[in-house]
Parts: sequence; structure tokens; C-alpha cells
Amino acid sequence: MESILKNKYYLYFTEFFAGMSVMAVELGASRLLAPYFSSSQIVWTIIIGTIMIAMALGNIWGGRSADKNPNPDKLYMRLIIAAIWIAAIPVVGKYIILAISAVLIMTVNNNFLILAGFVACMVIFVYPLFLLGTVTPSLVKYTVDSLDDSGKTVGTLGAFNTIGSIIGTFLPTFVTIPAVGTSITFLIFSGILLALGLVYFISKRAKRGACTAAVVLFMLCSILGHSGSFAFWENSLLYEGESIYNYLQVKETDDSVILSTNVLFGVQSIMKKDDSLTGMYYDYALAAPFMAGMDGKEKGDILILGMGTGTYARQCMNYFENVSVEGVEIDQKITDLAGEYFSLPDTVDVTTYDGRAYLQAVDKKYDVIMVDAYQDITIPFQMSSIEFFSMVKDHLKEGGVMVVNMNMHSEEEGNINEYLSDTIANVFGAVYTVDVKGSTNRELFAAETEEILQKLEEGTGRLGHGELADMMNRVSGELVKYEKGGLLLTDDKAPVELLGMSVIDGLIQREIGYYKQIFEQDGIQGILNAM
Repeated sequence: MESILKNKYYLYFTEFFAGMSVMAVELGASRLLAPYFSSSQIVWTIIIGTIMIAMALGNIWGGRSADKNPNPDKLYMRLIIAAIWIAAIPVVGKYIILAISAVLIMTVNNNFLILAGFVACMVIFVYPLFLLGTVTPSLVKYTVDSLDDSGKTVGTLGAFNTIGSIIGTFLPTFVTIPAVGTSITFLIFSGILLALGLVYFISKRAKRGACTAAVVLFMLCSILGHSGSFAFWENSLLYEGESIYNYLQVKETDDSVILSTNVLFGVQSIMKKDDSLTGMYYDYALAAPFMAGMDGKEKGDILILGMGTGTYARQCMNYFENVSVEGVEIDQKITDLAGEYFSLPDTVDVTTYDGRAYLQAVDKKYDVIMVDAYQDITIPFQMSSIEFFSMVKDHLKEGGVMVVNMNMHSEEEGNINEYLSDTIANVFGAVYTVDVKGSTNRELFAAETEEILQKLEEGTGRLGHGELADMMNRVSGELVKYEKGGLLLTDDKAPVELLGMSVIDGLIQREIGYYKQIFEQDGIQGILNAM
């Protein structure tokens, strides 16, 4: 056996860094896929399941290969190949995702996001993690000298792998991804694997050509893939980056500044440069302060759970006097962007916390509580249950109003909005909904009594004429009373990811229907001509 391998600690360090890299790549996979497919429990399930398949196959094949030909050269060459593959992910990964999405969106009718996420994960991550899965059985072959100490040796290998995995879990999440981004994180751990292989072959003075080629490829990947732009087709972004929780993108148009936390889906916050109405669901939600009678009060208190960059807060402060607005936003980076790009007033107190945990920690009551918390494209399950909405009710003043943004309108029976509405209607005595024109949003207003309608009418009457008066008249005229049903979401059972994915799948199919017809008739050339 080669001299460098006579010292078992090199083998243990190989196991340590292999375990670390597996977890780092797994976390990197979630961040690579999230801007396109979300970071919901479903996407995490796809990632974990795919990686476990790859590791299991690698364990089996690696063990058999080590028995047939116990040559360490093969293991360390596999590490180099895995390193170059991982280094190439920042360069080509996003193009592979979009290519797979483009093919599947034209060929499948159901579960597009799930299938696209699964296929992308299989294509991008299975092979390098399969190679890393061969490490442990191969190292067992090289480290076990006799049966007398085999248990101790295998246990030590397992301990090094586990410790490496622990560090590989915390390091990307809390250090590398927030500090330097997903692309550099892939390159860092790719570099570690590459170094392991190079040290081995340099000590042997072997495979010089392969090692040189690997170094050149790694340097090319580092040059081409270090930028990490997910929305590579955008040329006018004010900001693109990542936080612990989100991919973040700030874009400026002629009249607005927009925040998106997902490359392919929607607008999460918007600031109109002239302080006019946004044309989005925020405008409809302005009915809530009128329903609570805030336009006639000396002072009103508003709490926003899911603050974003403060769109609703700015609107409330623009249209209502003597209003105090507090916000809760789990992502500190979004709050930072709110001050830098969205002119969030310093008088708005924003707490970096989970919305439900915040309610548990405070006793204050509010005239209006807006619930607008989303985890990418799905609602956090803990903020969708009957227990949560009961907690919101307890934090409302007498005559207070809760307004909930439901961003997945669907007419399908048993959809996520029906579940949310039924759940809320089992907590509050009066529930009304209104669909937001030109979007998939629906606003829900909940209070204890029907007086909210009269207060809205009175408040609208005092406005006279103007943009806001027209908006409130529209809301008043389109409100629909919701009759409660039995579809309840609870802390124990709240399948919001599956319900949300189902609605989004339907929305995608409706939006792409026109192009699918062209594709079926004229193929890709027809689509290119249509675009």
C-alpha cells in the first residue's frame, strides 16, 4: 500500500471531508433548486430521497469494486471526478434546470414542479454523490488490517464521516452560503475533494496528466461559475443575492422597485415611485383599516406578519393618519433591502422573527393584523392552522380585523384557499373574500361581527373621490360572504405544500396551454415563431 495510506489518518480525513462534502452539496442543491421550484418540504423530500438513492447505489458498487480490485487509485480518481462535476454545477446547473423545465412543461399535464425538480436533481446531483457514496466501503477495505481491530477501525471511519457531515451541515447554512453564495460554496467543497485526490497522486507521482487536466477544469469552472446569477437573462437588477432563508432579487422598472424571492414566480414586494396604489392585492387589503374604523380613530395599531420590504406598511402610513405600524419578517436581509431600496420609514418597527413565535411572545393587541407570510410559493404550515388563527384573534382589539393574502386562487374543489377559508371561518364570526383583479390572489377579511361592512361603507363615503375611494368601492362591491365548511388545517395536519403545489400546477398548465397547442401542431419551430 502506498506510503501516504500507511498513516490511517489520511484515510480518516478522506472520510471526514467526503462526509462534509455530501452534506454541503445537499444543502447547495436546495439553494440551487429553490429559486426555480421553491424550498418547500416537497422539494426537500426530492433532494433527500435522490441523494439517499445515489449514496446507497454508491455504497453497493463501491464495496463490490473494492473487493474485486482494491486499488486506492480508483477511489481517489473518483474523488477528483466528483470534484470536477460539483465544480461544474454553478456553470451549467441553472441551464440544465431551465432546459428540463422547458421540455417537461410541454410534455406533462400534472405535477410539473415535482417532476421537473426530481429530474433536475437526478441529472445534476446523482452522479457525483454516487461517486462519494463509494468512499466508505472502499476505505473500509484499505483500513481494516485484521478482524481483531475491525470494529474499532470501522467505528472510527463512521465517526469521522458523521463529524464531517455535521460540520458540512452547519458550515454552508450559517457561513458560506450567506457570506459568498451557493456557487462559491459548491466550488469550496469541490476544491476540498480535488485537493484530497491531488495530494494522493502527487505523493505517488502518478496520473500527472489527469491531475493537471483536473486543475485546469476546476480553474475554468471557478472563473465561469463564481458569479452565481440565477436569473442570468436579467440585465437590470439592482441586487441579486442570497440570505439564510431566500434567494433575493431586486429589480427596477420605470415606475416601480420590485422584490422577488423566486426566479420563476411572482412579485413579493413592490414600491411605486409616485406612492400611488400598486395595482396588486395590497390595495384591496387597505379595506381592513376602514373595516376596523381606523379612519375615525386618533391612533391605530397595525401588525404585519410577513413584512417583506414594507409595501403594505407604506400604504397604510400614506393613507391613514396617526397610524402605528409594526412588522415581523423572518429574513433580516429582506429588512435590510427594505431600507436600502424600498424607502421603508424608520418609524416602522420591524422584528426579525417567525410570525407565530412573535405572537406567542407579545401581549399587545392591534386594530388590524395582516397575514402575508409565504415560504417561497407555499404558506408556512404553522401559520395556516386553526391554532394560529385563534392566536391572531386573541391579539385583535375589540372590532379588530384580520386580513389574509391568499396567493393561489383556484376553483378546484378542496383547494388550499378553501382549506384556509374554512379554517378561518371556524375561528371568526364574519369572513368575507374578494378576488384581486388580474391576478391569482384573493384577500380574506375576518372579524367577529358583520359591522365591518358598515364601517367600510362609512369610511369609503368619507373619502369622496379619488384613486383610493374607487378602490374601496370596488372592494365593497365585490366582497363575498364566506360560509364555513369542514376543511380544517391544524398543527397536526396541514398539508399546505401538496395543496399549494396542486394549485400552482394548474396555474402553470393554464398559462402554458396556448404554447402547448402550438407545440403539438408545429413543434419547437412553431413556438419560436410564436415568441
